Amino acid sequence: MTSGEPTLYEMVGGEPTFQQLVEVFYTLVEADAVLRPLFPADLEPGKRWQQLFLMQYFGGPAVYMAERGHPRLRMRHNPFPIGHEARDRWLAHMLTAVDQVGIAEPMRSTMREYFEFASRAMINVDIPLNRDNS
Repeated sequence: MTSGEPTLYEMVGGEPTFQQLVEVFYTLVEADAVLRPLFPADLEPGKRWQQLFLMQYFGGPAVYMAERGHPRLRMRHNPFPIGHEARDRWLAHMLTAVDQVGIAEPMRSTMREYFEFASRAMINVDIPLNRDNS
């Protein structure tokens, strides 16, 4: 940053923290019967892209952009049916990962707010939360 102030990326511990965050998150996803089928068999490429994206988004190196171009998150996720339940599970796992990694305030709240906002934007199918047919 040109202001000389540390970025969120730096304040949380840089690359090792984001690597741990993604590892915890993917461990939870791998055990989730609803989310796991939405992910490819080989989770490693997705882990790498997610880590690079999050590092860049929160002020780290722009490796994601250099290697993959603009994130276009909604477009990249559009092939996968993401309803409210999948979004809620994804968000719960990511927030759990943030907590398990031990990200302190105020960075914790900043990250949680981003994940809540971004996950809502990924919903691309209209599956109601209440499936009561009455």
